[in-house]
Amino acid sequence: MLRGVQHLLPAELAEVMGLMPERLKNELEEIRIRECRPLEIGTSRGFWFLSPKGQPLDRPEEAYKPSTDICRKLLERVTNHSLYAMEEELRRGYITVAGGHRIGLAGRTVLEGGIVRGIRDIAAFNVRIAREVVGASSGLLPKLLDHKRQTLLSTLVIAPPQQGKTTLVRDLARAASSGAWAHPSAAGWPGRKVGIIDERSEIAACIRGVPTFDVGPRTDVLDACPKAEGMMMMLRSMSPEIMIVDEIGREEDAAAILDASHAGVAVIATAHALDLEDARARPVIGKLLDAGAFQICAQLQRNGSGLAGLVFPVASAYRAPAAREPTSRKGGGGLG
Repeated sequence: MLRGVQHLLPAELAEVMGLMPERLKNELEEIRIRECRPLEIGTSRGFWFLSPKGQPLDRPEEAYKPSTDICRKLLERVTNHSLYAMEEELRRGYITVAGGHRIGLAGRTVLEGGIVRGIRDIAAFNVRIAREVVGASSGLLPKLLDHKRQTLLSTLVIAPPQQGKTTLVRDLARAASSGAWAHPSAAGWPGRKVGIIDERSEIAACIRGVPTFDVGPRTDVLDACPKAEGMMMMLRSMSPEIMIVDEIGREEDAAAILDASHAGVAVIATAHALDLEDARARPVIGKLLDAGAFQICAQLQRNGSGLAGLVFPVASAYRAPAAREPTSRKGGGGLG
């Protein structure tokens, strides 16, 4: 929602956004700010340009255009007036602020030895608004249960960007940690120790190490820690029964996930992919699937009422596609 990020916006831009219809303010998921170009917003229902009076427009010609000065002030606010202190974030192309909101950046890249070392002349921002949806996992959770071990099955959650992956795994952490398994046969199961490696500070949205989102009473978080290193640290130090990571895709991620699975830990991970076939085509994800690191795949897709999910065993995904079982959950929003 707008109020979660309004304090970051320079006064003139905040004033324009404040004139939006209340429904749009409440549904807001993205604010796309491009220097001297039309201001654009996004919700689960679509994208619009905004007029200087905050009214949604289908066409960009009459839209409000943030000035160079406004974009400079915005950059100063999101970096706390210190680009140098944000060097690592600039190298990755985004900055995560309090509340788990992520600001994507675009401009001229700085190369060193052919490797991106940062971004300068930043002229475009994508403010992605994190949204906590308690109960977001309730439709899928019963299909992810390991009834033999009374925990979760190791699950790969796949979807294109902005389909709710982070929102889903955040709520899975809350449910598993608190023992809210959403299934009659699991009514007596205890809550499990959950470890979250929150590399981008989006799942738990920690401030000084303390989660600001509800991730459950038995959940420990390694904030702003690289996934592969964090998984090993979590295994050694906090003995989790379930481990949650967001947006895997590097070789070192695969090695750490395999180590965790061999240690008897259920791993819940997300990845960008259209479907399982698309995921298998990515070398690292394909390696993990072939190695049996995940037992279940949850394929998410946004629809008009929230999220729809296809849940199926990884091993049988190609031999019996008809066995995919549709599920859905109400709600939606947030990052993915």
